[in-house]
Amino acid sequence: MNNNTDNEDIFGADIISLTDDEGNEYEFEVMDELDYNDGHYYALLPLFDDPENDISQDDTYMIFEAVEDENGDPQLAEIDDDDLLDELASLFEERMQEDTDDEDED
Repeated sequence: MNNNTDNEDIFGADIISLTDDEGNEYEFEVMDELDYNDGHYYALLPLFDDPENDISQDDTYMIFEAVEDENGDPQLAEIDDDDLLDELASLFEERMQEDTDDEDED
């Protein structure tokens, strides 16, 4: 997927638009990002046109790797390695749990 460089800042959230190979555009909220094994990864929460879908999809997020295309432009790529994807999901979920725990202490 290609990321649109027109990032928006809505209510303090980082919003990014991605375009798939068929030209369909999707918006995501950047939940977290991390460096792992020489790669940089993003956990993205899909945003839907219907707010009801946002609520029902609360636990759904996607993980992408930051890469460069043949022109050196930044892109986000899907991760094909299931083991790596599982490792990254565990790391992101651990970080999200730590953030939740920190908020509960305040």
